[in-house]
Amino acid sequence: MKAIETITGPVSVLMRDDVDTDQIIPKQFLKRVERTGFGEFLFYDWAKEDGWDLPVNQILVTGRNFGCGSSREHAPWALEDYGFRVVIASSFADIFKSNCTKIGMLPVQLSTEDTKSIADAGSVQVDLSAQEVRWDVDGRLRTASFDIDPETKHRLLNGLDDIALTLQQVGAIDTYEAERERSGPVTTAL
Repeated sequence: MKAIETITGPVSVLMRDDVDTDQIIPKQFLKRVERTGFGEFLFYDWAKEDGWDLPVNQILVTGRNFGCGSSREHAPWALEDYGFRVVIASSFADIFKSNCTKIGMLPVQLSTEDTKSIADAGSVQVDLSAQEVRWDVDGRLRTASFDIDPETKHRLLNGLDDIALTLQQVGAIDTYEAERERSGPVTTAL
């Protein structure tokens, strides 16, 4: 997966609350396990509405409780395939948030006021190293900090998925396996 450090640019705005994973990617498109090819079906039902326009940018700004509903991994896959690398919202569903970080997408939780201000500003800078978001409001720089656990931050900064993290431990795994081989089979008392 691609590392994230600083993402700067215009935002795509979807100021709707309680957007569930079935709205992000409807169930009829979940017949594949590849992680690509889902972007064209992102917000499929809403995209049919008159006036729908969701520009392709790296940053999505949305309402509270984004990614609620079922735990489908396809929702972050569709967002990533569409081009998003960062999603800014006032709250996320826990499983959705975790699924995002596992594929290299950064969910940033900010206050509702800051989220709306960023949407109005139209562009933002998200700095993962500093855990800070910066945007301009009428010529004044605004900033907001966000929390992220150290392990997830490390994974995203270094572009490490689960396999890459495991491969970092090859030496320790080899040592363990050699030790197990020398000590014989594991037995259990009945």
